[in-house]
Amino acid sequence: MSFLPNIVFLILLCIGGGFFIYNIRKLIRNIRLGKAEDTSGNHKERLKNMLWLVLGQQKMLVRPIVGILHIVVYAGFLIINIELLEILIDGILGTHRVFAPLGKFYNSLIASFEILALLVIVSVTVFWIRRHILKIPRFHKAELKGWAKKDASNILYAEMVMMSLFLLMNAADAQLQALQVPHYIQAGTFPISQWLRPLLQNVSVGTLIIIERSCWWLHIIGILCFLNYLYYSKHLHILLAFPNTYFASIRPLGTSKVNPIVTREVKLMLDPNADSFATAQDTNPPDKFGASDVTDLTWIQLMNAYTCTECGRCTDECPANLTGKKLSPRAIMMKTRDRLEEIGRNIDKQGTFQPDGKQLLGDYITPEELWACTTCNACVEVCPVGINPLSIIMDMRQYLVMEQSAAPAELNVMMTNIENNGAPWAYSQADRAIVFDE
Repeated sequence: MSFLPNIVFLILLCIGGGFFIYNIRKLIRNIRLGKAEDTSGNHKERLKNMLWLVLGQQKMLVRPIVGILHIVVYAGFLIINIELLEILIDGILGTHRVFAPLGKFYNSLIASFEILALLVIVSVTVFWIRRHILKIPRFHKAELKGWAKKDASNILYAEMVMMSLFLLMNAADAQLQALQVPHYIQAGTFPISQWLRPLLQNVSVGTLIIIERSCWWLHIIGILCFLNYLYYSKHLHILLAFPNTYFASIRPLGTSKVNPIVTREVKLMLDPNADSFATAQDTNPPDKFGASDVTDLTWIQLMNAYTCTECGRCTDECPANLTGKKLSPRAIMMKTRDRLEEIGRNIDKQGTFQPDGKQLLGDYITPEELWACTTCNACVEVCPVGINPLSIIMDMRQYLVMEQSAAPAELNVMMTNIENNGAPWAYSQADRAIVFDE
C-alpha cells in the first residue's frame, strides 16, 4: 500500500491550515488596532441577538424568497462540511468512507447531504440570475466595481463547482460499489447522484476510479482554497457574523453613544476647583475628539467593516442615497475596511505603522458623505449581521466639528445661536417671547 497520497494530503492540509491561521492572526491584529470598548454584561441578550440574526436569519427573512434561498446555501455550507471530518480522516489514514459502519444513520446523512447540495446549486443559480440577468440595482451601485464586483461572482461559481464535484464523486462511488470494486465498500444512499450514474454506465473501472479520486481531491483542495479565500472576500462574514452580532450594540436605536472624552472635558469646565493649566503641563498628547482614521475607531467598528457582506440592503434603505446624495452606508464600511487593510500592509512591510500621509477622512470618506446622513438608523435596522455604519459616521462628524470646526454653515449658525441665545433660533430669550406671542 502506497503512503504517497496520505503524505501529499498532509502536506496540503498543513499548507492550507497554516496559511489560514496566518490570515486569521493578521485579521485579529488589524481589528485590535481599534480602541477598546466595554462589552461586559448583558450576555443573555447578546446571545439571543446572535442566535436570532445568524442561525435564525431573522433579518434575511424580511424578504422571504431570498431569505429562504440564503438559508439553504448557509445550511448547505455548514451541514455538508460535516463531511469534511470524514474526508480528513480518510485522507490521513488512507481509508474510504470511514464512518460507513454507522449504517442507516450514515446512509441518511449522505442522502441529506445530496439533497442539500442540489438545493444549494438551485439557490446559487437564482442568485447568479438576480445579479447578472435581472441586474438588481443594489448589486450595481458605484462602489461595487473591480474586485468587489468579481468577488460575489467568484463565490457563486465556486459553490456551484464544489457541489457538482460532490455529486459527481458520489455518482462514481455508487457505480464502483455496484461493480463491487475492492476498497469501495457498500455505504451511502444517493438520491440525487443516482441520476448521474447512467452517464457512467459504459465507463471502465479505471476511469471511474480516476473520476472518483479526482473529484475527491478537487473537493478537498477546493475547501482549503475557499477557506483561505475568505480573508480576501466579503464572505468573511461566514466566520465573523457570530462575534459581530454578539458584540453589536444592544442600546435602543437612536440612543447616542456618550463620548467619555467629551464628558471629562465638560466636567473640568464646570468644576471651579479644576486646574485649567493641568492639560498644558501634561506630557501626554490630548485625546482626540471623534475619529479621522481607522485607529480612532473602536475594535467593534473595525470588526463591523470586516463583517460587511456588501449586500447593499443598507444603501437600498438609506433615504440620503435614495434622493441622489453621495452617501452609501455600504461604501462607508467598504472604505473603512480598505483603509484598515492599507494600514495592515504598512505594518507587514515596516514592522510598525509608518505614517503614510493618508487617513480615512478625506482620502477615503468625504465630508459630503458624512453630512448627507440623516441619522435615521435605517442602515442599522436592516443590516442582517448587526453592522452599524452610523456609529462611524457620527464619530467622524464629531472630529470635523470638535477638532476642525468644519461643520456645514447651517449647523454652525445653529450652534452659535445655542451658545448665544440658549436655543437654535436667532432670537434672545426676551425677543423669543415677543415673537411667539405675536
